[in-house]
Amino acid sequence: MYKENTVEDLMRSGHFACPGCGVAIAMRLVLRALGRKTIAVIIPSCASIIAATHPHSALEIPAFHGTFETAAPTAAGISYALKIRGKSDITVVAIAGDGGTFDIGLQSLSGTADRNEHYIYVCLDNEAYMNTGIQASSATPRRAWTITTPAGRSARKKNIMEIMAAHRIPYAATASIGYPQDLMDKVQKAKGIEGTKFLHILTPCATGWRMAENLTVNAAILSVETRIFPLYEVFDGKKYGITYEPQGLPVEEYLKIQGRYRHLDAGQIERMQTETDEEWESLYRHVTDCQRKGAL
Repeated sequence: MYKENTVEDLMRSGHFACPGCGVAIAMRLVLRALGRKTIAVIIPSCASIIAATHPHSALEIPAFHGTFETAAPTAAGISYALKIRGKSDITVVAIAGDGGTFDIGLQSLSGTADRNEHYIYVCLDNEAYMNTGIQASSATPRRAWTITTPAGRSARKKNIMEIMAAHRIPYAATASIGYPQDLMDKVQKAKGIEGTKFLHILTPCATGWRMAENLTVNAAILSVETRIFPLYEVFDGKKYGITYEPQGLPVEEYLKIQGRYRHLDAGQIERMQTETDEEWESLYRHVTDCQRKGAL
């Protein structure tokens, strides 16, 4: 378990994040859990703007800024180079947004996962291309407003965790900035596992989600408590475990604080509730099956 007395903040204040930025909070927590012996690979995203470049970097660790589609293979390459040099005590982490993970970087991520390369991949998911003006990605939920889906996106959000689990990588997990202990525990767990590790962190965006900047953490908590974004982990693509039991609040509690859902009517909200309940039941069946088989 992550221990508070080991805290070393590796992200400086005065960075370029928007007020109330969920990505900045997540980056700070991830780096706290990883420690100073870390090399980050960052691709074009909100994270790249926040981190900035030498001599103005907000990070206290080395960071390599790569291209949009190559977060995963760049991290894998650096990790392999460290192995050749006998440096086994340095962690390599790839930091990307949902656009660079769900869409543009999915092919190369899949390739490294297939080879089980040794690094940690962190997807900071704010559910759209926020850095370039709030365009929809395949991580954007159904019916959510963006500038490219002004009436709400028609497709459902891609299930990136099931895609990664299908690669049978050693470890994949969801995490939330609303539950920092759970998040940092999972980062440290990933750090100690050989092979490809995938962390999917929901990072609410006050600007893109059209909400007050002081509601970021509230939104992160409500996403979990309504079961829209459950906290769980998957080992070897088959052993599922829920790491936090949510209250099961109505999804409307989550939707109503965000302007991107302001156009929804009662029927659409009810359908979102039904979809959320179905997804939760599917996850719960996975966990129950694993427990019944003695997998956990």
